[in-house]
Amino acid sequence: MSSSAPYRGWILYDGSCGFCYWWVHFWQKVVAKRGFALKDLQTALADGTLTIEKDRLLDDIRVLDAEGRLICGADAYLYVAKRIWWALPFYALFSLPVFRQILWAGYRWFNRNRFRISKHCRLPKVPRT
Repeated sequence: MSSSAPYRGWILYDGSCGFCYWWVHFWQKVVAKRGFALKDLQTALADGTLTIEKDRLLDDIRVLDAEGRLICGADAYLYVAKRIWWALPFYALFSLPVFRQILWAGYRWFNRNRFRISKHCRLPKVPRT
């Protein structure tokens, strides 16, 4: 990671998904206070922040921590929640085996269907230069 990397890591999301964009930016101030920065997966792959097979790039939301570990899917939410004091009950509950399975099942279902919701959550318009 570069010297300008956040001290906790990057939250990497699908930049082509309107819902994903809206969701992570909704929480941006909260996670920034905890040392996380946002970057879309497509940019992270292009700039070398993330090294992953291109065909697996958009499989999951990911957290790339400051030590270079990659945390994926529902575990990325747990990883971040553990660092937010008021989200600790969510972390504690969904870290338990049965509830973790429920969280992962819900995450997988939503992830497979996110573009159905995303079509209602438009990506912001990029100004033309």
